[in-house]
Amino acid sequence: MSVPNSYETDFYAWTIEQASLLHNQQWQQLDLENLIEEITSLGKQQRQELRNRLSILLAHLLKWEYQPQKRSRSWLATIRVQRRDVLYLLRDNPSLKSYLQEGLSEAYENSRDLAMGETNLPEATFPKLCPYDFGEILSDRFYPGIPSDLVNNF
Repeated sequence: MSVPNSYETDFYAWTIEQASLLHNQQWQQLDLENLIEEITSLGKQQRQELRNRLSILLAHLLKWEYQPQKRSRSWLATIRVQRRDVLYLLRDNPSLKSYLQEGLSEAYENSRDLAMGETNLPEATFPKLCPYDFGEILSDRFYPGIPSDLVNNF
């Protein structure tokens, strides 16, 4: 039976230890197996973060378009915040741009479910494929169903 290392018993302590070992170039003492796993996981987390932000953003764009009588400042704020957060994420991780098409497709599936659940509209209401292109999704002037100059009336 192996003795648990700090990775298994105190993840935070393990991260501090690994950072110190890296900083001091103590290559032989590194916990390479777990370090590789964690670095790989960090990359996956960035992709997941992009999908999550896009899911929320797209769900609100769908609600905005297909339930116009319930448009609110809250929906508007969510759309704006999610747009900025996606742009920040792409700015900080430019290589995620190569994942955009796949991420958008995956996010749209979730956004349809969110929009259906939050509006109680039937599934047939929402297009099976994302009706917006990426430029529209991130444009602060795009709000489906209304001219951009009317958005400030909310």
